[in-house]
Amino acid sequence: MLGTPERTLASPETIARQRTLFGLDRPLPEQFFRYAGNLARGELGESFVLHRPVAAVLAEAVPNTLLLGGTALVVSLLLGVAVGVLQAARHHSSTDTWLGAAMLVLYSVPVFWLGLVLLLVFGEKLHWLPVSGMSSAALGDGLSPVRRAIDVARHLVLPAASLALVQAAAFARFQRSALVESLGAEYIRAARAKGLAARTVLLKHALRGALAPTITLAGLSVPYFLAGSVLVESIFGWPGLGRVAYDAIFARDYNVITATALVSGVLVAAGNLLADIAVAVADPRVRLDR
Repeated sequence: MLGTPERTLASPETIARQRTLFGLDRPLPEQFFRYAGNLARGELGESFVLHRPVAAVLAEAVPNTLLLGGTALVVSLLLGVAVGVLQAARHHSSTDTWLGAAMLVLYSVPVFWLGLVLLLVFGEKLHWLPVSGMSSAALGDGLSPVRRAIDVARHLVLPAASLALVQAAAFARFQRSALVESLGAEYIRAARAKGLAARTVLLKHALRGALAPTITLAGLSVPYFLAGSVLVESIFGWPGLGRVAYDAIFARDYNVITATALVSGVLVAAGNLLADIAVAVADPRVRLDR
């Protein structure tokens, strides 16, 4: 807040007063328990740079990151499962080979590079989509709720696509392997023996049994979306948790950095919990085992 020791204009008295205000003159164990007590009450301290409560800063940023990350997760999961099903239905064919190669290449692409390419092509060259922010500031507050939602959705397309396309490739490869294995199970042979249509066997029997590993992977992918949001939100100027963390790191705003790490940990735990619930909903065998 007062500058670095080499570049500060603050007097020693001012520095000592600030250290006392933040409790930095107390022993480290006392500082830790004081921080833990404040944390239990939801008090995350004050941002050194923004001069605002950290909780207020995060309250504005977290919903935006949940919108971006949630949209990217749903899109990547749906796209990955669809491609994986197509590959499994035609495994060992040229379609399977070419889609597998395309997914491998896409999975190898860095998220920030893909974001820059999408920004350049669809934003700067074609002018189809906005390239920065979460809404059009020039339109002001005069938009109706529907038009405002459409405006946010247009701003959401490019950053969400940057995160979703790469992870969709991972889901597709994983879903393809799980579904091919499921197609060789005994209950699938029994379903075919009953004369069920191939599409029914694939989509209603084999796919349902093969979704659990992919859903589990989706829960484990929450850290990817949080880490990727740091770069994507910075590229597209999306006002979310990643952008807050990025700015805080370069400004050495330690209270904000610590709070973003804590919130990220909670989001990862919540994502894994939701994945476990989704697995139980998708696969009846999980519920029966319990």
